[in-house]
Amino acid sequence: MKVTDRAYALELDKNDPLAPYRSKFVITDPNLCYLDGNSLGRLPHATVKAVSDFVSHEWGNEVVTGWSHWIDEAQVAGDLLGRAALGAAAGQVLVCDTTSVNFYQLCLAAIKARPGRKTVITDAANFPTDRYILAGIAEQLGLNLVIIDNEDPAVAENELITAELLEKYMSEDVALVTLEVIQYRSGARSDIESITDLARSYGAFVLWDASHATGAIEMNFDEHGVDLAIGCTYKYGNSGPGSPAWLYASKRVQKELQVPIQGWFGNEDQFGMGPHFEKAQGIRGFQIASPSIIGIRGVQIAFEMIAEAGIDVIASKAAIGTQMMIDLYDEWLAPLGYTLLTSRNPKERGGHISIGHPEAAKICVALRKFANVIPDFRTPSAIRLAISPLPTSYVEVWDGFQRIRDLTESRQYEEIEGSDSRVT
Repeated sequence: MKVTDRAYALELDKNDPLAPYRSKFVITDPNLCYLDGNSLGRLPHATVKAVSDFVSHEWGNEVVTGWSHWIDEAQVAGDLLGRAALGAAAGQVLVCDTTSVNFYQLCLAAIKARPGRKTVITDAANFPTDRYILAGIAEQLGLNLVIIDNEDPAVAENELITAELLEKYMSEDVALVTLEVIQYRSGARSDIESITDLARSYGAFVLWDASHATGAIEMNFDEHGVDLAIGCTYKYGNSGPGSPAWLYASKRVQKELQVPIQGWFGNEDQFGMGPHFEKAQGIRGFQIASPSIIGIRGVQIAFEMIAEAGIDVIASKAAIGTQMMIDLYDEWLAPLGYTLLTSRNPKERGGHISIGHPEAAKICVALRKFANVIPDFRTPSAIRLAISPLPTSYVEVWDGFQRIRDLTESRQYEEIEGSDSRVT
């Protein structure tokens, strides 16, 4: 059976162990091809009930007395998320704050733990927030910020940072290296273990941003010796727009690090309200303030589902789905002037691929307006397309690619003059 036959995708769905999970999500338009779960995941039905029950039966009835059992939910949810998606034992993950706040916290903690070292490293293709925050820290502290130009194909293929490439920039002066597990634009997947081992051999920390990997692939943080990581929960995590982020600090390094924002939740004697801050033992020492309990309930529902399904099974579907995308690209899109911006090696990608086209911006708008397909656009000319393994069917992906082909062949995208949305 050929990949260009719709029956190919239907057969994959028939044999998909994750197929029953699709019915657990709110899908109001069954004809919509939603290929943007790497940006915002769909809403689980159970989240609607969990949030409603919390508002009505906990907050409404218990008011402030509810804090007696809410107070540690950042750690409880962190243990769940770590077990379900990160390969992390209990006591190393917090569900709290935003990805940006957690990134700032752990960057500064790592740099301060390496006094005398003046170099920090990231890459040009890294997510903008990470680059901006690190640049601000470097300017504030007078550090040497090294940016690997992995946007240049002569330097790195598909933006992929390898240990071999990174070693050219390493020295005993490096305090921190920070990279994405999955490159947000190209979908390139880093080798966590080899890069972490390399940086550690120079005495440096690696801070991993796993935002585009969490809930899509196995990462095995404990097994691979990861020290520090952060990420969001609203992409493949399906926890809701603006849902709380997470941070991971290995038990090996928790005593060594002190985050710069010394909030009262991280104080050992939290309710002593004393004049001095003394960092709490364990992962709570990394927490700043009261967690969003409503937000955490969305995280708990979504990551209980991920734990039940199994991150290994989820990762397998991501690999199969992205391979089908690449095969359809070869058959349908390459002849129409598209380029593939993601690796053909399944070990070097996650749950999304990226394709390039000179008219990518217009095509993305046209797909939403005319074809009932939702991808997203990333500058300068990339279209990202994802399979979110729990809510997305293979036939949904297949139909989406057929519609991309048809819209491109018809040149209907030329009718687009602009977009009235700031969001791409």
